Amino acid sequence: MDAQDPQIATLLVSCPDRRGIVAALAQLLYGHGANILDADQHTDALAGQFFQRIRFDLSEMHLDRRGLDRAIGEVADRFSMRWRLSFATERKRLAIFVSKYDHCLYDLLLRHRAGELACEIPLVVSNHLDLEPVAAQFGIEYRVFPVTKATKHEQEARELELLAERRIDLVVLARYMQVLSGGFIEHWPARIINIHHSFLPAFVGSKPYHQAYDRGVKLIGATAHYATTDLDEGPIIDQGVTRASHRDAPSDLVRKGRDLERTVLAQAVRWHVEDRILVYGNKTVVFE
Repeated sequence: MDAQDPQIATLLVSCPDRRGIVAALAQLLYGHGANILDADQHTDALAGQFFQRIRFDLSEMHLDRRGLDRAIGEVADRFSMRWRLSFATERKRLAIFVSKYDHCLYDLLLRHRAGELACEIPLVVSNHLDLEPVAAQFGIEYRVFPVTKATKHEQEARELELLAERRIDLVVLARYMQVLSGGFIEHWPARIINIHHSFLPAFVGSKPYHQAYDRGVKLIGATAHYATTDLDEGPIIDQGVTRASHRDAPSDLVRKGRDLERTVLAQAVRWHVEDRILVYGNKTVVFE
């Protein structure tokens, strides 16, 4: 059965680990006519936390969505669960934030056109006009909000209004060369994905490839993470690395790094839109 079949739902749960969690959820779904298609779980023994992702078929369920919410809520109360239920019919809506680099934007839009990303991308936001032709190629609205120190608060407020109007679920920073304010980020907890051109926690901040060159590293990387108010320190979703050598100039590291940035960011976005990620503390559990 296709992952995006309209009769499919996905349940993500996390809670303190204890006996009976798996059985309670399985009995709940089975008892109401759901067919569990796959289930994956993880226990962090050190943190004493349990995590599970269940994907199930709704077509023969005896409950409507409101009733399903109530039934899950009752189990959740017993086990002090945090939970999230999503439906294949309700695709997430993405806004991609960019500046002047086009490689991540092109990659995401091409993957979306090819059907690799099960979401909608109705909006591209930028602080420059440069990439408007890229969005136009794909028939996507492109909005420009020039940002300066004096206008940052006002422009972010306008951006937040636009995101609400377009019913955006996820913001993707595809080499958006602006630091979002804490106020903006707090509106979108675990719903802003950033690609940082370094293998975090090494080389945070600006010009990480030049920092890597100065350090003479033999591996360079890229990191996709959820943005938090602590710059480049949010929960990591995915990372990739490639070899570097003493022969590589900073421009070579940039070239190699761009390939990593594309693939790592696309993977993180795909996992998010397929509801494969749970955040706890400053870490993630990713059900691949």
